[in-house]
Amino acid sequence: MTDRSSPETGPVRLSPLDVLTLGMLGIRTRRLRAALSALGISLGIATMIVVTAVPASSQKALLARLTALGTNMLEARPAPDQKPPVLLPEGSVAMVRRIGPVTAVSAVANTHAAVHRSDHVDAADYAGLSVLAATDDLLPVINAKVRAGAFLGPATDTFPTAVLGSVAAARLGVPDLTPGGPGPQIYINDRWFTVIGILAATPLSPDIDRSVLVPWEAARRELRFDGHPTVIYVKAREPAMEAVRSVLAATVHPELPGMVRISRPSDALAAKRATQTTFSALFLGLAAVALLVGGVGVANTMVISVLERRREIGLRRALGAGRGQIRAQFLTESVALSGLGGLSGTLIGVLATLGYTAYQGWPPVIPWLSVAAGIGGAIVVGMAAGVYPSVRASRLTPTEALATP
Repeated sequence: MTDRSSPETGPVRLSPLDVLTLGMLGIRTRRLRAALSALGISLGIATMIVVTAVPASSQKALLARLTALGTNMLEARPAPDQKPPVLLPEGSVAMVRRIGPVTAVSAVANTHAAVHRSDHVDAADYAGLSVLAATDDLLPVINAKVRAGAFLGPATDTFPTAVLGSVAAARLGVPDLTPGGPGPQIYINDRWFTVIGILAATPLSPDIDRSVLVPWEAARRELRFDGHPTVIYVKAREPAMEAVRSVLAATVHPELPGMVRISRPSDALAAKRATQTTFSALFLGLAAVALLVGGVGVANTMVISVLERRREIGLRRALGAGRGQIRAQFLTESVALSGLGGLSGTLIGVLATLGYTAYQGWPPVIPWLSVAAGIGGAIVVGMAAGVYPSVRASRLTPTEALATP
């Protein structure tokens, strides 16, 4: 007789830790197969990291070169050949700084002074060299660099000092400067100026190469400079270049905007934008292919695992395991396998990218979105790849599974 007083036995519920332990069972007992399966998805994830990070690093290096070509720079000049000559307002540089997308502004002004190597030479020997008053912040705006000595600064603003462009230095017979020694002197409008620096070649502004740069205030004092700039260099955020150009003339000279000539954005800007679009599409395509390859590998591994472990499934079903528990076991195993592969693949991809970019001399760029997608994508792919094998395993009846040889 049945003892009616005994409590009915309900289905056993597995804790998350028990499910994880069962899911890791297949990985622990078949270590070589698990390692090879994890290697497959890790290579897929590593490929995704590499094919996104290496082009991103290459893109950053390329964009840096394109930026050096002046993709974010505009020039404002008065219209030439006007009588009387058009003079830009003295406060025009300060007015341009008020434009929102503008990041930097600088200016030079032609002092119309004559420069000589000494006071005993013919002025015609130095025809073609200009003496320009320059602001202290000129170099970063035009992407110029000092080859020897130093550039103008607050300490030299009121003194008769000069910085030579690369061509001007050669023409004036000042090929280099002695560190710590007295600087050579040049003769400008019957006054001696001490050379404190020489610039490297400036591809963006070839006029600077043929110029002698003197401090703005010193030009006022020594050369009777009137303070009106002749060229204003403007740097702005690249997405807003066209908008800045449209308002620049009216900002520089509100009374005569039609008498201001604004350079058009560099052709390199269009090339840079096209490069960014092309690389973005390439990243997405390569990442999708890599994830698909990894997912197919995991799905194949889990299907084979179910076929090989049917007797184990039948035994567990015979001992009372429900279909939900079988599904949870194989789905957990698939996710764990993919997660391990994703972690190792991410590490491999990051190290490979760092090594390759160091070899190429590129700035390393590891898109963190790709790293997160590598780990998260591996788990998602593992879940998707484990759905069919886990459902198939849960549908096996105990007799069918145990009868399998």
